[in-house]
Amino acid sequence: MAHTDGTITISVNGEHKRVTAGITIAELAQSLGLVPEKVAVERNLEVVPRSTLAQVTVEDGDELEIVHFVGGGDHPVAADPMAATANDSWTVAGRTFRSRLIVGTGKYKDFAQNAAAVAASGAEIVTVAVRRVNVSDPNAPMLTDYIDPKKVTYLPNTAGCFTADDAIRTLRLAREAGGWDLVKLEVLGEARTLYPNMRETLTATEVLVREGFKPMVYCVDDPIAAKQLEEAGAVAIMPLGAPIGSGLGIQNQVTIRLIVEGAGVPVLVDAGVGQASDAAVAMELGCDGVLMNTAIAEAKDPVLMAAAMKAAVEGGRMSYRAGRMGKRRYADPSSPLSGLI
Repeated sequence: MAHTDGTITISVNGEHKRVTAGITIAELAQSLGLVPEKVAVERNLEVVPRSTLAQVTVEDGDELEIVHFVGGGDHPVAADPMAATANDSWTVAGRTFRSRLIVGTGKYKDFAQNAAAVAASGAEIVTVAVRRVNVSDPNAPMLTDYIDPKKVTYLPNTAGCFTADDAIRTLRLAREAGGWDLVKLEVLGEARTLYPNMRETLTATEVLVREGFKPMVYCVDDPIAAKQLEEAGAVAIMPLGAPIGSGLGIQNQVTIRLIVEGAGVPVLVDAGVGQASDAAVAMELGCDGVLMNTAIAEAKDPVLMAAAMKAAVEGGRMSYRAGRMGKRRYADPSSPLSGLI
């Protein structure tokens, strides 16, 4: 029944309101600061077609539900979420890089495939093994013919060395050959697991640092050993995620996170990555980068896998910087409960 002042009483989303008699639903929505074209209206438990909102008038005692879509969260999103990562570089031994993916140069079917994979990965650093020159065929193709060391940083490594003396000798030759002082040191304990021999590794690190090298050091996933290497002068700590070439993924998330938390130099997972999700996990742990070879080289499509690894490293890094949600024992609704119909 209309009031003497020409108004009627209706219910809108559970709240009683007095409105002018004869007002249409569209006019009512506009009076509430809403855009009629962006809401849905239920009148007395019957949905009113949006196309008729400007013709349907409300009557005294009507019960209206007006709804629209809302996001599942409560916090505004940055206008440009990629802006936060635009200048997200990392630095090792005074050299700054944008790509956090380092790739190896072994196990590919040929240098051309290797070069294509490096390009797809976006890597700015590649590891290279130091081997004897093929004196029987001096015209045989060389890696430098396909991957230009002026455009991609070569990181000589000591793959296959089982003593500190062998590793030191290898890197001395590498520096003479290419002038490199930023190197990757690995001293293996035995051939079956290819686990690092930490006593020999620490000895080699100390000698190399005295001679002006800047070693990035492959090591076990031990926070104490990692700190000892850093104190000896290692410019980066590179704990294995799993045995070299195993593809088992990151098996030791707790200890790697502890190494990251305690390190004053970059930490990169070296060895064990098998698929893109493994690389993302390494980055979500807070690592500065990931080094891999077999995961790309032995994929059915190495070039495509290299691109996948690039995306995974970038995604994992963004996820880490964004800060993951806290873990809860019980459910928590993602949609707000206020305004529930």
